[in-house]
Amino acid sequence: MMEEKLVVSSSPHIRSGATTRKIMLDVILALVPAAIAAVIVFGPRTLLIIGVTIASCVLSEYICRRVMKRENTIGDLSAVVTGLLLAFNLPVSINPLMAAFGGMVAIVVIKQMFGGIGQNFVNPALTARIIMLNSFPTQMTTWVQPHSYLGDAVTTASPLGLLKEGGSLDQMPSLMSMFVGNTAGCIGETCALALILGGIYLVVRKVISPVIPLCYIGTAAVLSAVMGRNVMIDLLSGGLMLGAIFMATDYATSPITVKGQVIFAIGCGVITMLIRNFGSLPEGVSYSIVLMNIIVPLIDSATRPVAFGKEPVKDEVQR
Repeated sequence: MMEEKLVVSSSPHIRSGATTRKIMLDVILALVPAAIAAVIVFGPRTLLIIGVTIASCVLSEYICRRVMKRENTIGDLSAVVTGLLLAFNLPVSINPLMAAFGGMVAIVVIKQMFGGIGQNFVNPALTARIIMLNSFPTQMTTWVQPHSYLGDAVTTASPLGLLKEGGSLDQMPSLMSMFVGNTAGCIGETCALALILGGIYLVVRKVISPVIPLCYIGTAAVLSAVMGRNVMIDLLSGGLMLGAIFMATDYATSPITVKGQVIFAIGCGVITMLIRNFGSLPEGVSYSIVLMNIIVPLIDSATRPVAFGKEPVKDEVQR
């Protein structure tokens, strides 16, 4: 009778078949409905901006990895996702050179200088957008009317911009228009329907947990009501849906534990609504997520579960 050998190995003992490439491919597929909606609403120039940001991100990553003499990682599709998300956070009227600059900043400065994928402590696309907002404020806040590509391009204000300027509900697009994306705004943020469909796909595929999106959106809704704002306008306009579903759920920049994710999402919702209601800017999603990204290590530290058989640190201190 042969004896079976007991093999002892280090963790993890349970492995998943998921790879970075598979996860990123799922994210790309989830963003396709919003991209299609953007092309319908803003026209063929949408594809130009998306193409420029993706090309800029991929090329920047390739060159940066070569210069640093590290294994190239463009095959994992993370640079493609960053480029796509950056494009979704830009107005369709943006100069392509500015869009390319944003892609380079997202990859080189925010991602690769901190070690590459998984090492960045803030979301690359959102941080690049903030840098662009401060570098090119006029170009980053110039919106065109939906379907203006069919005739003369006419600039207009976004729904949140109208709200900030004290516009009445009569001046606002209908809720149905905001739900299907027939409003002014960034390329990928206007169609709530497409973003929700993408979010459902990611949850079903178990790429993301619904905890962060639901807590973020729920917190924003509650505070909007408490502040006497129009809840549906706050939820359907601006980058709330895009940020809650695709940005705040970024693996590298969000908490690990469920409790930490709840705290993180509530913080994002609170900061977003404080900026929208009291700040000079009509929108606050980008700043809220990046600010919460910065304190994720503290959240993880505070919510880290205690190992089995080990007493909490506070008890040890008290003794």
